[in-house]
Amino acid sequence: MDSLAQRVLAYVRKHGLLHPGDRVGVAVSGGADSVALFRLLLDLRNEIGIVPWLVHLNHQLRGAESDGDEQFVRDLVATHGVGIVCESRDVAAYATNHKLSLETAARKSRYEFFAHALKSLDRIATAHSLDDQAETVLLKLARGAGSRGLAGIYPELKVQSLKQEEKNKSIVRPLLSTSRKDLEAYLREIGQTWREDSSNRDLRHTRNRIRHGILPRLQTHVNPSVRNALAESAEIARAEEEYFAGEITRILPQVWNYAGRSLNLPLLSNFPLALQRRLLRDAAASLGINLEFHHVEELLASAQSGSRVSLPGNWTAARGAGLDKDHLRFEPPRANSASCDEDADDKDADYEYELSVPGTLLLREAGLQLQVTLVAGNGPPRGYNPDHLLDAKFARRPLVVRNWRSGERFWPAHTSTPKKIKELLQDHHVTGAAKKRCPVIASGEDVIWIYRLGVGKSYQAGNEGGVLIRDFPISEESS
Repeated sequence: MDSLAQRVLAYVRKHGLLHPGDRVGVAVSGGADSVALFRLLLDLRNEIGIVPWLVHLNHQLRGAESDGDEQFVRDLVATHGVGIVCESRDVAAYATNHKLSLETAARKSRYEFFAHALKSLDRIATAHSLDDQAETVLLKLARGAGSRGLAGIYPELKVQSLKQEEKNKSIVRPLLSTSRKDLEAYLREIGQTWREDSSNRDLRHTRNRIRHGILPRLQTHVNPSVRNALAESAEIARAEEEYFAGEITRILPQVWNYAGRSLNLPLLSNFPLALQRRLLRDAAASLGINLEFHHVEELLASAQSGSRVSLPGNWTAARGAGLDKDHLRFEPPRANSASCDEDADDKDADYEYELSVPGTLLLREAGLQLQVTLVAGNGPPRGYNPDHLLDAKFARRPLVVRNWRSGERFWPAHTSTPKKIKELLQDHHVTGAAKKRCPVIASGEDVIWIYRLGVGKSYQAGNEGGVLIRDFPISEESS
């Protein structure tokens, strides 16, 4: 048996990923990693006792290239005589209809396809490698993550959408301890070709910038084994998460009253800070509230000061008064609160004005003056953020300034996916009347700029110049 196959077998057995009799659908895109996984599991099928299948989703994103990938996969099936589950989905249309980025739409489509394939299979094996793990950990670290995020990609993933009798089925990652370099060397050794995905070199995608730019520099200038170091960090974080998950399950009922939506503060304070943070986060999660680090810190401060904290989903929390001062209570959104509910009936907050380019608009509803100027190809004036530079082609279309509308989404320049404007404003602590009156610039149905967040990811100008959007508080003179 090949030494690489032996290492993969050891990893599979260590984590209990595959079992005798399993029908395993190997997710093959046509790329080196997935083709290597398919060939390795073919080599190991008798040793483990599995029945390999091949699963492939044609995303229809690259025209003839996508169709070529599908044909390559079908040829693999014919050569090796295995079963196949193959579908074709219009991911671009899915992204448009659901207002998602292409990356998010592709991932959601894949996992919906996997859930469908698992109706006739026992496992789906994906080719996430050690390199993918390192990229994921670095990306999460850069965006801000605790040990839960730093755990990265798990060896096994349960699929929540399956029926109860199918809950033992899962998605497994047998290659998480194997480098991309070793996988390609293995394919060359056995004379197996693979397909190259042109989009993997597109540096507009954050992961590609990490893969082709940041990690190689870290490897050259910081640590030659940086990928292994990051993957090992994920292993450590994952083990600690599994331990703490058990501890939280045991401890949470001691301090948390789900029916009363309250935490016992004296009991909470008896635990170390690390456990206090986890208990707060898991108590909120039981109510459907996903807390970020700053929310947790604000709640801990509120336990001392008694101040009210605004939380995602228009929830609030505060320490009680009088006899209730020993409890931190979570309060759900108030249906009649215009300051907390984006759907509240507050007609006085609605406004809309045409925006001239170039031009200046006095926006008394938001207490701002908007100044719009054309700039040449050498970029915006020194000292101003390029995130506020709009591609000039959008200035040729009618633009309006208005307050945001319920349900609208926006894609900030430095994030991976679009998000509801309501949630973005909450994240930036914009609340009350200021939240309802927060201005946006729209082109047709598309929001292309938001106060404080700048120009959206798809609308920013390049080096060819554009439209600079600046805002200033209304002064005495302009009033």
